[in-house]
Amino acid sequence: MSDTSLPPELYTALADLLGPSGFLTNSTDTASYCTDWRMLYQGKCAAVLRPATTADCAQAVTLCVQHGVPMVPQGGNTSMVGGATPDESGKAVVISTTRMNRILNIDHADLTMTVEAGVTLKAAQDAALKEGLMLPLSISSEGSADIGGILATNAGGNNTVRYGNARELALGLEAVMPDGAVLNVMRKLRKDNTGYALRQLLIGSEGTLGIITTAVIQLQPQPRTRETALCAVPNAKGALDLFAAFRKQDPAAIQAFEYMSGTSMGLVNALIDNCPLPLSEPAAAYALVELASPRADDSLRTLMEEVLGAAFESGLVSDAVLAESETQRQNLWMIREEHAEAQKRAGASVKNDVSVPLAAIPEFIEKATQACEALIPGIRVAPFGHIGDGNIHFNLVQPEGADPKGFLAQDHAMMDTVANIVRTLGGSFSAEHGVGQLKTYMMPSWRGGAELDSMRKIKAALDPQNLMNPGKIFPTA
Repeated sequence: MSDTSLPPELYTALADLLGPSGFLTNSTDTASYCTDWRMLYQGKCAAVLRPATTADCAQAVTLCVQHGVPMVPQGGNTSMVGGATPDESGKAVVISTTRMNRILNIDHADLTMTVEAGVTLKAAQDAALKEGLMLPLSISSEGSADIGGILATNAGGNNTVRYGNARELALGLEAVMPDGAVLNVMRKLRKDNTGYALRQLLIGSEGTLGIITTAVIQLQPQPRTRETALCAVPNAKGALDLFAAFRKQDPAAIQAFEYMSGTSMGLVNALIDNCPLPLSEPAAAYALVELASPRADDSLRTLMEEVLGAAFESGLVSDAVLAESETQRQNLWMIREEHAEAQKRAGASVKNDVSVPLAAIPEFIEKATQACEALIPGIRVAPFGHIGDGNIHFNLVQPEGADPKGFLAQDHAMMDTVANIVRTLGGSFSAEHGVGQLKTYMMPSWRGGAELDSMRKIKAALDPQNLMNPGKIFPTA
C-alpha cells in the first residue's frame, strides 16, 4: 500500500520512469530517508525517488517542477545539520543518488577519478588504492557518505591540512539543475578561465542549487612511507605548538594533525569496544600526527623521532606511541574516528563545527569551555578535530543523568554562546558541516547584507519556485 500526496498523473509518470526499486511510497520503505543521522529531525515525504542514471534524475526533476513538488537531494544521509532531511509537511520527494554508484574511470596520466554521485567515499578510496593511487579526502563517515553529498557540502576531514577540502579536489561536475536541465562541466583541466566556475557554485551549496550526479576528482600517488603517532600534550596550546614544531621541520610531510580533548578521549575509551587508551595514563589533551610521503626511502621515522624527542625534553609531550604496523596505525585512527559515535552513545549532544585562525584556537577552547560550563553546570565539553587547519568540533554532551530533551531544548543558547566567542576571534560558525536547517537562523547576523542578498539572488535565478531543498541554508523570510 502506498502512502503519498503526489498528484495521480505525477505518481504514474514517476512510477513508469523509475520502476519499483526506484520509486518508493510506502512509509515503511521511506522512513529511513526522512530521519537524519543524529535523529534531530524527523520529517515526511511524498515519495523517495532513486534514479539510476543522470537522464532519469533529470526527467524526474522536470516532472516534479512541472507539478510544483519540492525536492530534497540526499546522498548517504550523514548530514550533521539536517541538510538532507525533508520537513514534516510530507509534500516533498527525497531524491536519493545511491543507485548512481559506478566508478567510471581512473586516469593515471591526469591523476583523476570519474565517479557517479552515489559512490561512497570508502568505495572510491578502495578503487584508487587498487590502482596504486590515493583519494586524499578522509572523513569519519566515509563508509556511508557518498561523493555527491560530500561535494554538495564541501566536506573537509582529516587531510585538509595537506590536500584541501572537497572543493580543491573536484575538477569537473555534472549536475541536474532545478529546472531539470543537465549541467555538464566534466572537464579534467587544472586551468580553464572561460567564465564563471559553475562547479564551485554547486560545491558547498547543500543541494539548494542542483543535484550533483557525476564528478571528476583529483587523486594523488599512494604514500609508500607513513608514520603515525598519538601524543599526550598538556592542552590545546601544546597541540598547536607541536604542530608548529613539525611544520617548521618539514611542512610538506604533514598529512594530518588532529586534536582530541581528554574528555572526548575518555568517552571513546569507555564507550567504544576495542578502543582503549594506548598510553600509560590519561592526559588533558592529545594530538594524532601523521606524516606521509610517496617516496619509499623517505626518512619520516627520523623526522618523527627528532621532533618528538625535542618535545619530550621541553615537556611539550609527556607520552607518545608510534605505530609499528599498518594495523597499529589503523587502531590509532579508529580512536580518533570514533569520537562522534562515542558522544552519541553518551547521550544528547550539541555540535559546534567551528573554525578560527590557528593562533586563536587555545583562547577559543578555553573561553568557550568556561562559558558553556557556566551556562549548564555538569556539561561535558568534548572538543576534538582538525587543529592543523583551524577546525574544531566543539561538541557539548549532556550532563550525566540529565534529560536529553531538556538539554537539547537549550541548543540555541549553547550554539550562540560558542558562536559569539568564535565571532570575536574572526572565525566561522560552520567549518565543514554546512548550515542545513539547524543553523539557518545564524545566517542573517553572520552573512547578512550584500553577502546573503547575493546568495538569495543566485538561488532565485536558478530555482525561482524554491523547489530544490527548500528550508536549507536560508532563514525563513
